[in-house]
Amino acid sequence: MRFDTSQHMKMGQQMKLAPRMIQSMEILQMALPALEERIEQELESNIALETWEPGADTQTIELERAERDRADRENERELTVEDGGAGDFERLGSMEADNPEAFDNEYSAASLHARQSLEPGSYSPSRMAGERDAKMDALANTAAPAKSLTDQLLEQWSFAEVDGATREAGRLLIQNIDDDGYIRADLEQIRESIADERARPRLEALERALTALQIFLDPPGLAARDLRESLLLQLDAIEEADPRADVSAIRKIIEGHLDDLTHNRIPRIAEKTGMSIEEISEALAHVPRLVLHPGRTLVNSMLPSIIPDAIVEYDEDGDDYIAYLTDGRMPNLRINKDYATLVKDRGLAKQDREFIRTNLSNANWLIDALNQRRHTLQRVLNAVVAAQRDFFDLGEQALKPLPMTQVADQLGIHVATVSRAVAGKHIQCPRGIFPLRRFFTGGMQTQGGDEVSYDAIKAALKDVIDEEDKSNPHSDDALVKELEKKGIDIARRTVAKYRSQLDIPSARLRKKF
Repeated sequence: MRFDTSQHMKMGQQMKLAPRMIQSMEILQMALPALEERIEQELESNIALETWEPGADTQTIELERAERDRADRENERELTVEDGGAGDFERLGSMEADNPEAFDNEYSAASLHARQSLEPGSYSPSRMAGERDAKMDALANTAAPAKSLTDQLLEQWSFAEVDGATREAGRLLIQNIDDDGYIRADLEQIRESIADERARPRLEALERALTALQIFLDPPGLAARDLRESLLLQLDAIEEADPRADVSAIRKIIEGHLDDLTHNRIPRIAEKTGMSIEEISEALAHVPRLVLHPGRTLVNSMLPSIIPDAIVEYDEDGDDYIAYLTDGRMPNLRINKDYATLVKDRGLAKQDREFIRTNLSNANWLIDALNQRRHTLQRVLNAVVAAQRDFFDLGEQALKPLPMTQVADQLGIHVATVSRAVAGKHIQCPRGIFPLRRFFTGGMQTQGGDEVSYDAIKAALKDVIDEEDKSNPHSDDALVKELEKKGIDIARRTVAKYRSQLDIPSARLRKKF
């Protein structure tokens, strides 16, 4: 066995991403709400970044600022901070005593004397007495975070009139309610989950708390241990709200034949209960009022509505669709001129100049990244609108295949840039609000030679099912034949897969008696 060492040269190419490039990609990928939050964070942390209103008379503002600066130079000598700045701060205190109204802010002599060096984020030379702080205005408009299901239930439970032991037992049970609103664990298991035996609640207290939770919590059906119990609790609430509502028949079906009901075995229910098909149909009229997952109704109600990143509108004059971004709601950013001037001041301490220079660099980069995001996203939108004209005119069945590589080649950018540009974005058009990524899909050729996307095939499948006779719904084999009539040739297993993706049940479950 022989060991030796040698040296050799190798040529190759390797791509390395600079931190700025990675951050630019993150900015590009952010949806509008996330981008607004990022900008608010930058406004809070970066002293060199400020907002401005396009409608403001900037020329007047600049003239007033120049006039104030000229008056200051004529009436006062330059304020410098040397050797601790004791003399200068005494002079500043004298000026404050002579003109108290001009120094009525957080940067008075006492405040400055307490921190003789520049503190990051605390000093703003552009903020004059009585002016509104644009950064604070932007932060004040930040929405409060949504409460979790557990927090909402604990808040409801805090108003329940129960004894102390029941209240604590109820808090423990709420901690074990899952996202669907159910308590899946056994009460004894929940009790034993408390490591300290002395802190464990009595089983009787847990049972009382469970009953109280099922009565008190809203919406009805929460804190049930299974679907049957949840549905029966909801029927109790329906009866209490409307004593005239007759839920006895549907209660009987849920109590004894829930499995047959979920599988739409109506004839078997009729055979077991002795009820007629008509009576069962009347009883099932209450089913739309019942909720399978009561916990999700609380969580979903706290979710923010979708904010479109772009809007597509039809232009009658040009007979074309026009896309434009909705980023007008974001604050307009610019560099604070006072800090841009201050960084050139050689009399300022080196560490302070470096701090300001870093903030100026970060502010400039953020503004450039936002402009680049706007430019790239607009170009991608224009390409999508041009390629999917038939969708906007005719609907989902006219959606064409559009690979991201095709748009990337058309715009002369990398396909990863297109992917990040469309990630998490939504557009609003005359046909509704859609994820931007939905317009990028593969497809196949119809029997007539036309290109049709997979989403268009799903839309055609849904239309066929919507138009079928519900008393004799199409089987998957029949759906294949119906799609063939539309020029779409796909296999039965593909129909079953698309039907499952559309959350459409099988023919037996779709049958109406």
